[in-house]
Amino acid sequence: MTLYKVLYKNYKLRKGELLGMLPEKRKNLRGESPSESGMRWARLVFGNLVKDKQAIFIVSKELTEASER
Repeated sequence: MTLYKVLYKNYKLRKGELLGMLPEKRKNLRGESPSESGMRWARLVFGNLVKDKQAIFIVSKELTEASER
């Protein structure tokens, strides 16, 4: 499973603000890389919370079953 931290670029403060976290449990990403899939999903879920969807970025982390618990 991949866990994405979804952040928004705050240009005034020069840092990223955490919008939320999204889990990705799909094994088959339909030809996309995990980062492409995460960005598309993050913009769909959190796009209405920000003015500029292009300022959204993700940090992904691959979790194993042991670390999920």
